[in-house]
This record gives sequence, structure tokens and C-alpha cells, in this order.
Amino acid sequence: MTILLLAEHDNIALSELTARALTAASQMGDAVDILVAGQGAQGVAATAAQLAGVRRVLLAEAPALEQRLAEPTAALLVALAADYAAIVAPATSTGKNVLPRVAALLDVMQVSEIVEVVAPDTFKRPIYAGNAVQTVRSGDAVKVVTVRTAAFAPTASGETAVEIVTVTDAGDPGLSRFVENRFAATDRPDLGAARIVVSGGRALGSAEKFRETILPLADRMGAAVGASRAAVDAGYAPNDWQVGQTGKVVAPDLYIACGISGAIQHLAGMKDARIIVAINKDADAPIFQVADYGLVGDLFELVPELARQL
Repeated sequence: MTILLLAEHDNIALSELTARALTAASQMGDAVDILVAGQGAQGVAATAAQLAGVRRVLLAEAPALEQRLAEPTAALLVALAADYAAIVAPATSTGKNVLPRVAALLDVMQVSEIVEVVAPDTFKRPIYAGNAVQTVRSGDAVKVVTVRTAAFAPTASGETAVEIVTVTDAGDPGLSRFVENRFAATDRPDLGAARIVVSGGRALGSAEKFRETILPLADRMGAAVGASRAAVDAGYAPNDWQVGQTGKVVAPDLYIACGISGAIQHLAGMKDARIIVAINKDADAPIFQVADYGLVGDLFELVPELARQL
């Protein structure tokens, strides 16, 4: 069974999320090809070629693929689909944007955000905000699967690089166009792959208090910064910091939740963390039911003191 894995990258570096999705793909079949779709991404392809368990790397370069727009990327995957039993991608914003289009064009069911591979056609995925795990079996000729990367360890690099094959772009359907990217510059780790995450909730009260309280602790620990949906909706933190069912799903070694009550939506995004520390003045907050360690008190006193102690 041959699998095609869509690489997650920025045309410069290959994301670790690709190596995590590769672990899942390798459990689905005995041969995995990685597709690097972009522009000027030869370095990304070379890195992908070093991953263990990869049969070969397919490199597709075209102006329409530079920003990995969903329509041209989906067209490319559909053009390659005949040679594969499954198409896999990390459940990132790119994977969630591209693979549903692939599934629709192939007229098959997508299996979303798997956390375990039971068999090549059978997977486990969380439902009801992570309160239940559903086992799904796909009878489609081509399986279209996104992977919740927090559930899989990254595949290590191999001893030798595999072959890199150039493939032809499938063309641009012209259904969308790239306007601009706006990035927030930061030296902090990426939220989706960070070992330590410090998150703040609505109890911070304002964007100024959020930054004054949460950022010093995160910087002292070398941590990524997260936020609850309530904090993001209130304008305390940007959208790309949101952790939860409708945000990013993280599984760091340490997750520190400051002023977060523990709504189901948020717990779905962080409950797989190895160690959870909760800081909240409400001793009955649901977050304490999943926390390994809890501090009951005023976060405006406890969090700065914790940063000073470090």
C-alpha cells in the first residue's frame, strides 16, 4: 500500500509536523512518498529525502504553488492520486484547506484528525470535543486522511537520502489568488511544536494585562504563548495563539494555564499535554480536574512571582 504525504513547509524549511504525519503514514502502508509543492523549495525536498522510511520525494514547483493555495495544490494531488492508496497531510491550516477539496474532487470521504492507525483502512479520531474516540473504517479506493500531529512522535532522519523526482504542476484553476502574508515576528517557539506552552484566559482582563503577565513567564521559560478562545475573542491575544477545538491542538511536555476556566472547547486542544499546571482563583474551575498541579490564587500575583523564582 503506497501513501502520498503532503509536506508542510514554507519553501525554506520543512516543518517537524511533516515528520509526525510521516509516522502515521508509515503505519498505513509499506511505502510513503512525500510531495513538496512550492517554489524554490529544493532545500525542503532535500530535508524530506533524509527522513527514515520514505521511498522517494516528489518535488513540484510553480508560481501557483508558492503560497500553497488550496486549489492548485488540490489539483496537483488529484493528478497524482491514481498511483496511491491514500493521501495524507498534517491537520494544519494548509492540510485542512487542501484535503477536503481533494476528497471532493475524488468523490471520497475524508477521515479528519486521526490520532491512531488501527489498520490501513481503519483509524481512531476524537469527536465531541475530545470526549469520545470514534473508530472509522474507510472503504474508499483512495483514503484521504488528515493527522493530528500531537498524537504521533516525529520520524527520525535516516542514514541516506532517497531519490528526489520532479513532477509536473497540474496547473492553476484560477479560483483564488494570493494577496499578502502578514506574519507576527517572534523569537518564541512555534505553538504547535513547542515543548512548553504558557496560556492565558479571559481572566487577564485586557490585552495589556495579558502581555504584562503572560509574556515575561513565557520568555523566562523559553515557551510558546497560547490563549483560550475567550481571550482571543475579547481581543487580548491574536488568533494564531488560540488553543482549543477551533484553534491549535498542542501536546507539550508542560502546559501552564493561567486564568483559564477549562471549557470543553479549550480542553480538547491541550488535554494531551504531559504535565498540566493550572493557576486560577476559582478552586472549583473545571481546569483543575485535568491539571497535574494547581495553584489557587490571584494570577496577577502568582504568575509574576513564578517568573521571578525562575
